[in-house]
Amino acid sequence: MQSKLAWAARAALLTTALGAFAALTGAAQADSQCGKASWYRLGGKTASGERSAVGSLTAAHRSLPFGTRVRVENLKNGKFVVVRINDRGPFGRGRVIDVSRAAAEQLDMVRTGTASVRITVVEGDATGLKGCRA
Repeated sequence: MQSKLAWAARAALLTTALGAFAALTGAAQADSQCGKASWYRLGGKTASGERSAVGSLTAAHRSLPFGTRVRVENLKNGKFVVVRINDRGPFGRGRVIDVSRAAAEQLDMVRTGTASVRITVVEGDATGLKGCRA
């Protein structure tokens, strides 16, 4: 028989492992927002003042602070990408985020132009997200 201490250690390890898995998958994140995403071609400077770069994994959000990293998951196919907020928008009605073409390729939404997504903050301030019912 194993001691109570050994069982407690295993339980603590399992809890830590499950917490890490949830953090990686975004399953236990409360700081999320759902809605439509679109992608846009970058050109010139972004609202943060940096030059846009082809191939960058960046996005535009109306209220998240610049530099915030968010996980964007395509709810139709389960594909996801982590992007950095460096621009303001989207300006299209009903949209919650605009992602760069490189991010759209990883989400498999270039052809359709839009996708239903869940945005979850993975690094930075989540103030500005309106919640998610999905």
